[in-house]
Amino acid sequence: MKLIYRITLRLSLVLLPLLALWAALFYFTMVDEINDEADDALEDYSELIIVRILAGRELPRPNNGSNNSYSVTPIDEAQAESRPHIEYYDAEVYIPEKEETEPARILTTIFRDGEGRYYELKVATPTFEKEDLLGSVLWWIVILYCTLLLTITGVTVWVFQRNMRPLYALLHWLDGYTPGCKGAPLPDDTNVTEFRRLNEAAQQAMARSEELFERQKQFIGNASHELQTPLAVLGNRIEWLLDNTAPTETQTEELLKIQRTLGDIVRLNKTLLLLTRIENGQFPESTEIEIASMLREQADLYAEIYGHRNIRCRTEESGPLTVRMNRSLASTLVSNLLKNAYVHTPEEGRIEISLRNRTLTVANSGEKALDGERIFERFYQGSKKEGSTGLGLSLVSAVGRYYGLHIGYAFEEGMHRFSVTWP
Repeated sequence: MKLIYRITLRLSLVLLPLLALWAALFYFTMVDEINDEADDALEDYSELIIVRILAGRELPRPNNGSNNSYSVTPIDEAQAESRPHIEYYDAEVYIPEKEETEPARILTTIFRDGEGRYYELKVATPTFEKEDLLGSVLWWIVILYCTLLLTITGVTVWVFQRNMRPLYALLHWLDGYTPGCKGAPLPDDTNVTEFRRLNEAAQQAMARSEELFERQKQFIGNASHELQTPLAVLGNRIEWLLDNTAPTETQTEELLKIQRTLGDIVRLNKTLLLLTRIENGQFPESTEIEIASMLREQADLYAEIYGHRNIRCRTEESGPLTVRMNRSLASTLVSNLLKNAYVHTPEEGRIEISLRNRTLTVANSGEKALDGERIFERFYQGSKKEGSTGLGLSLVSAVGRYYGLHIGYAFEEGMHRFSVTWP
């Protein structure tokens, strides 16, 4: 999940309980304030009635336009002492004029006249529907929540994107970084201390990576170069022993095993040396290469070499493809794709070769998909096969990087598909 989405989600989760708490406080505060005003009006009205009763004056008529109503009920002393002196509560009262009940605020008080008789005075005044108020409050809270969320999210995204540009620039630079390839310089147009330190740390890490990569290439190149002479001498010695001595049958078998093993080492050493030369850019010369004709030559060659395995090979071409490459590297690219397909195809399997729309695709039958992220790494093999050094696809990847080609892998319908696309 992106950082901005995580921030937005957390903001919405924080806003929800805050606005719910605010709505509850707002509702109860409003109800309390309305009840307080209604209670003051009821007190004034009850005092007016009590004063007129005690003075023997005419009482106001109920529902005389003030929307207030009252009732006076005589009670005995025991009832007066058992009830609270004054009490406020909400109830439903019947309005004769409307012939319906309405919510009302009611005041009940006890008083005594000059002759010691006790009375209960009940005064009521219409009030509001609390359910309607609660519904209105909830509705406006939802509107407020959505408005605040959209506003805060928009402002947050705008502020975040403007202030996080250096981080996105660094991430974009890291995505385009490849060890051994000279890339664009890291943008450093920020005055934020943390971002400047992050850029410096990234540059230092890349510098160390480049240094280690150069050392590795130099070591492999030097080691491979220095090994060529002793390996050639060993090969010549074994051939001399086989041609000029009379070893026993057992000794001959052992010498042939040593010769085959030595041949594998020589091929591995040459491949490592070729990889180093490609990565060091030691193939500057280029010429026009016809990939289709080279593909046909290599396909016929490998079909003859692996003919004993009864592998069915089908080739499709939509037309010629001429590219500008080093001939040796073009041959390395095509031959390693074909060799990888033949080496890893089971007996009586099938290989499909396609050249169309500037894309060369070599597919071979297989049982399960390979690790697409590691398949082009050096010495990675999905399954160990005789005659494979584990460097063929690494050579393909190295040539692709050298010329900016797109190298892809997919496993579809029981077929491993390796593709190379020229821009």
